[in-house]
Amino acid sequence: MSASAPDQIPRSFVPRRRVLVVNCYFDYSREPIRRTTKIPQAVGPIYLAGAFATELCEVRCYNELSSGPLEDEPLLGWPDMLVLTGLTHCFDRMLHLTGYARTKNPKVIVVAGGPAVRALPLLSEKVFDYSCLGDIEELREVITDAWGDAYAAEQMLPRFDLGYWLKLMSYVETTRYCNFHCSFCSLTGEGRAYQTYDLENIRQQIVAAGKKRKLFFLDNNFYGNDRDHFRRRIDLIKELRAAGQFRNWAALVTNDFFNKQENLTLAKESGCELLFSGVESFDSNWLRTFNKLQNTSVPQVEMISRCLNAGIIFCYGLMLDLSTRTIADVQLELKFITGTPEITLPAFVTLSIPILGTPYFYECLANRSILPDTKLRDMDGITIVQKTLDPIDQAVEFVRGVEHFRGLRSRVLKHSIKFFNLYRSKLNPLQLSIGFEQGLLLSAHTLMTSTTALGWMKKGRARTYVSTTEPLDQTYTPAFRVDSRFENYFRPTMVTDKSGNPAEELIESGLLKREPLRIDQRAVAFG
Repeated sequence: MSASAPDQIPRSFVPRRRVLVVNCYFDYSREPIRRTTKIPQAVGPIYLAGAFATELCEVRCYNELSSGPLEDEPLLGWPDMLVLTGLTHCFDRMLHLTGYARTKNPKVIVVAGGPAVRALPLLSEKVFDYSCLGDIEELREVITDAWGDAYAAEQMLPRFDLGYWLKLMSYVETTRYCNFHCSFCSLTGEGRAYQTYDLENIRQQIVAAGKKRKLFFLDNNFYGNDRDHFRRRIDLIKELRAAGQFRNWAALVTNDFFNKQENLTLAKESGCELLFSGVESFDSNWLRTFNKLQNTSVPQVEMISRCLNAGIIFCYGLMLDLSTRTIADVQLELKFITGTPEITLPAFVTLSIPILGTPYFYECLANRSILPDTKLRDMDGITIVQKTLDPIDQAVEFVRGVEHFRGLRSRVLKHSIKFFNLYRSKLNPLQLSIGFEQGLLLSAHTLMTSTTALGWMKKGRARTYVSTTEPLDQTYTPAFRVDSRFENYFRPTMVTDKSGNPAEELIESGLLKREPLRIDQRAVAFG
C-alpha cells in the first residue's frame, strides 16, 4: 500500500485519484430514514476531505445521516480510496460499505477512523487497510503512504463546497475534546486532553464556510478551561460577524459556562442565539454517580432560566437510566420538567449507553448489567441494553412511549404556552419557535424528525426495544450481490454472548485488556 508517486514528477503527469468520504450512520428508528433537518449535522466528511490535494484528487462526500443508507452501486465502485467515519455504534455500517466497495473494486483502499475504530483497534486492523487512531490530520500521513506526498493537501482546511447537506447553517470547530471526564462519554474513554485551535485557523474555517445566516460551533466544549482563548475567540467572532460573514451563532458548552453571568453577556453581544448543554438529569445524586460534577454547581432550573433571560435559547438532552432508576422515578422527573415553564423542554431523550471503552462500560461489564446477545448496533440510545430495575416488559412499554412523551402531551402543550408568555419579550421569533418545536418533537417524534422515510411503506419485523431480541436493520441484508468473502461483514458485532459474557469480538479487539481510566473527581470538578 505504499506505491508513492515520486515528488520529482510534474503534477501534470501524476494520475488523478478518486476519493469517497462517508459519514456512516445507523438510525435509531431502524428504518432507512433521511434526517435532513436534524441539528447538528455531521461535518467529519468535509473536514477529512480537506486532507486531499484538490488538483490531484476528485473528492466526493456522502452523509448517511441526511441522505439515508449509501447503496448506490456505481458510486461505491467509483473511488480509489474510501474514507469512513462514524459513531461507535455505527462500526458495522463501516463494514457494510467496505464489503460493497471491495466487491465493486477489489483494488480500493479503505481508510477508517473515528470513535468506532479507536474503540476496536485490533478488530479494525483486520478489516481496513488503514485504521486511524489519532486526529483527522492523520489522514494526510495515510495519503502520503498510499499515493505519495503530492496527493496530500499542504494545508488541511474543511471542504465546505462538498457539504451538500449544509444549507443555511454551517459548522466550524474551534476546540477539540473536553476538560471534563463524564464516565459515560467516549472522550473520557479515549483520555485525550482538551485542545484549542489557533485563532488564524478558526478565521480560515469561518471564511471557508462562506457567508451563512447561521454558524454552529460544533466543539465538544466551546467554553473549555482556557478563559483567555475563549475571550479571544469571542472577539474574533464579533469581528467576523461585523464584517457580514454570518448573522448569528450557536455552540455546545458544558454547564460551568453558566456559572458566570459575564459569559452569557459576551455570548449575547457577539450574536449568540442558541446554546446546547448536556443537562442529562435534574437529579444531582445521579449526576454525581456519572462524574458529571460540572452540572451540580448551579441548580439546573436557575441555570436554564438565566440563559433564557439573557436572550439565548437553551437546548439540552435528557438521559434516562432505567438500570439505576425506577420508571416511577423517571416519570416524576418528566412531570417536573413539563410542569416547569421557566425552562425549555428537552431537545431529545436517550437511555444511558455503556459506550465501548468508557469507565461506565467497564463498570457495566463488571456488574454484568449488559443484557445477553447485545449487539454493538443496539447501543443507539433507544434500545434497552441493560438490566432494568422494573420488569423488562414494563420498561419496554415505557420506552415505546417516552420517545414522544406519551401521557404527557397535555402537559407539554400547557408548558409551551406558559413558556411563550414568560419569554416572548426576551427571545426572538426564531428562538421561540425552537422552544415550540421541541414540544412538537416530543409529542410526534418520528413525524417531526424524519423528513423522508425511505422505508416507511415496507413491512418489517416489529421492534422489541430489547437488545437480546431486537431484529437487525434492513441494511444488514446486502442491497446488491456482495462477494462471498465479505459475508462476515454483514453479521453484527456482538458485545455480549448468549450468557451475558463479553463476546469473542471484544476479547479479540483488545478492548478488555485496557485499564479503565481512573478519575480523580477533585481534579476534574471544575475543569
